[in-house]
Amino acid sequence: MEYSAVSTIWIMVGTVLIFFMQAGFAMLETGMTRVKNAGNIAMKNLVDYCIGSVTFWLIGFGIMYGGDGAVLGKIKGVAMESVYGGGMLPDGIPFWAFLIFQTVFAATAATIVSGAMAARTKFAAYCIYSLMISLVIYPISGHWIWGDGWLAQLGFHDLAGSTVVHMVGGAAAFAGAWMLGPRIGKYSRSGKSKKIPGHSMPLSVLGIFILWFGWFGFNGSSVLPLTGDTVSLVGKVFCNTNLSAAAGAVTAMCISWAWKKKPDIAMTLNGALAGLVSITAGADVISTPLAVLVGIVAGAIVVGGMHFIENVVKIDDPVGAIAAHGFGGLWGTVAVGLFSDGTATKTKGLLLGGGGYQCGIQILGGIVVFLYVFAASALLFKIVQKTIGLRVSAEDEMDGLDISEHGFSNTYTEVLSSDGISAPMMNVPKIDGKVFDSTENAENLNISKVVIIARKNKLDALLHAMNDINVTGVTITDVTGYGIQKGNNDKYYRSSDADLNLLPKVKVEVIVSTVPVSRVVETAEKVLYSGNYGDGKIFVYDVKNVVKVRTGEVGREALIDESK
Repeated sequence: MEYSAVSTIWIMVGTVLIFFMQAGFAMLETGMTRVKNAGNIAMKNLVDYCIGSVTFWLIGFGIMYGGDGAVLGKIKGVAMESVYGGGMLPDGIPFWAFLIFQTVFAATAATIVSGAMAARTKFAAYCIYSLMISLVIYPISGHWIWGDGWLAQLGFHDLAGSTVVHMVGGAAAFAGAWMLGPRIGKYSRSGKSKKIPGHSMPLSVLGIFILWFGWFGFNGSSVLPLTGDTVSLVGKVFCNTNLSAAAGAVTAMCISWAWKKKPDIAMTLNGALAGLVSITAGADVISTPLAVLVGIVAGAIVVGGMHFIENVVKIDDPVGAIAAHGFGGLWGTVAVGLFSDGTATKTKGLLLGGGGYQCGIQILGGIVVFLYVFAASALLFKIVQKTIGLRVSAEDEMDGLDISEHGFSNTYTEVLSSDGISAPMMNVPKIDGKVFDSTENAENLNISKVVIIARKNKLDALLHAMNDINVTGVTITDVTGYGIQKGNNDKYYRSSDADLNLLPKVKVEVIVSTVPVSRVVETAEKVLYSGNYGDGKIFVYDVKNVVKVRTGEVGREALIDESK
């Protein structure tokens, strides 16, 4: 084969841009999750790429491109031209360039799932998933479409992966989030969804910009070889990609603005992402005005899809991956059947006078791939769940996966919570080794401040217990620190023992005036006790005075509402 320098350089530029999208997914997902899981989600985005690269080279490439069987390729060995030949190669493209190009696509499908399963998945379980999706799940459906399998033979069209990559990732995310169950605190006892905001919207915005940037390579470099008319076509693909993303973002923003009376940042970001996903299948065969329409519908779909997933199906997806990639990918697949100009498909789209054939094939392919990936992923997650376990313990989830899974107590090590308030410790007698107030008579109690340092996973139980003894006013602060055990210094960082390890805790402060302090202390002890290091500490302080700003009342009266 005679190689084309221009086409080869172009596919390598696209490869680099698609690889950089891994950073975009990492930033988007990290920003939309809690800070205590930031390191874990970034680590998963790194590791799924690394595992995927090796497994796709070993076996996945053969399943996807090793022959023209209707259902499967043939595994002949590791991915080398001497093993598989060059029958699958675009004109003018060397084997190694094609291999790395396909590897970054496979890794993109794998990384989509990490956001939907964030904050509660065992790291080992996620590694097994990353192995299997790149090894088997993705290559099989990829062969059907890009490896000259049965869908390709029927005329199914997917330029850069609305189905092959994004809907595969979305379907696997659906299965994973469903099998895991929601994060602790996501739904009330009545089933109402509760907001769990991410820790950094600017980080998520950066992630979307990186993804948008990389998507020009994702779609544009899929136009190969880069000769003759395809040079002009690349420009059209770029424009379609950009306009669909912009239209999706604006649509999602406007719908959320009209619905919630405020333009929602996260929803706008997902609108842009859905627009990118949806135009990926047909950026080469859909006209620019219709590409804008594709983005508009994608923006509406992602808003409705996220509401449906979270509030109707009640599946907890922290980043909206199911709606953006799964539903957006399905819409983009069908859009080809509706709007194709016929240049790279068997017929024109249904709405452009081409009849229903192309639309039927697109719908068939989209549904079959979604069901296959969902079933295969659900089976995989079920096996993992029954063997090593899929979900971390409730205690580990509340502490955060950074520390429980990686022994890394604070991703942002310089950011510490502090209120700067201190008071002298009260002098009180010890009773059975416990610090109590000197009287049990509530009528004569002074005003006291009780500060409780506890594990985060004990917070809900502690608040309910305080409410049961009529202590209803609390101040809660996320804090980090260590006690005399120096934060369990058996933890390590970069293979070195940590001399001091800052652990995430919660500080609960209550002001006591009508309830005996001893009762508050005893109640807290019962709730917090496990007998292990890290159960927490309870501090009792004298409070000199209290002023209610609204009424000017002071002392005990400032702590009692007039309605009581």
